[in-house]
Formats: sequence, structure tokens, C-alpha cells
Amino acid sequence: MYCPFCNAHETKVVDSRLVAEGQQIRRRRECITCHERFTTYEAAELLMPRMIKADGTRQPFDEDKLRAGIQRAVEKRPVSVEDIEACISRIKQHLRATGERELPSRTVGEEVMSELRKLDQVAYVRFASVYRSFQDINEFKEEIDRLSEQKEDAVKAE
Repeated sequence: MYCPFCNAHETKVVDSRLVAEGQQIRRRRECITCHERFTTYEAAELLMPRMIKADGTRQPFDEDKLRAGIQRAVEKRPVSVEDIEACISRIKQHLRATGERELPSRTVGEEVMSELRKLDQVAYVRFASVYRSFQDINEFKEEIDRLSEQKEDAVKAE
């Protein structure tokens, strides 16, 4: 790394520490020529896949749009900001783990529904009703019945 003071080509790392909950490395460096010290931060560059919309158009992954959708679903529910951020983090991690450069936007919707199902069932039904375009009360009832069956199966498995 070049020295920001004298532009020398050689610097040495004096100290390294994890910061930002392990997402970055903070390095103290010293220039071999002028002996000035400076700090650098290193983080992995993680690219999110592009989203393929239902109409075939492609657009970049939008974390703000994801967050807004989840926040609308959990509005006035006992869900903390930390839980929402953890949910978003898991969704992003899963999307990156596919290794794909492009994914159907439907994949994101299914991931959100999976996470909301675990986080808050009311928020899950709210999101599902918009995402799946429920047309009448029977579709709400069917989804709630499915949730009840899954909950009963989970209790039996324990």
C-alpha cells in the first residue's frame, strides 16, 4: 500500500483488529521510508445478484426496498429493529450463497415470507396477502389454516 504522506511504495502492518462486528479489519500501518503511521480498513466486496422482475426487466438488488416491505409487514407488531436487521442480513446472505449473478425477484419474495413466518405470523400473513395478491377472505383463511397446520406439526415434532 502506498504511504499517503510521502507516496512511498513500502508500508508495513503494525497492528490488525476486527471491527464492525467482524465485517472489517482495521490495520495500523507504518511507512518504511518516512515512518508515519496511518489506518486502513479492509472489507469484503460482496455483490448482490441482480433481480429479474416478472416482466423480464432486470434491476439491481435494492436493500432499502426489501427493508421497507418488511417494515410495512411488521408495522405495529412486537418486532424489534434488531430482529428486522437480522432478517435482512439472513436474506442477503442466502441470496449471495446461491452464487448466481441474477435471480428471479420471486426468490426474494419467498425468502422474505420464509423469514417472516419464523419472525411473526401476523406480519407473514400481511406480506403474503400483498405478495400473493389475495383476492378474497378465503385466501386469507387458507393461508392461516396452513400456518396452523405447520405450527401443530412443529409441536408434534418436539
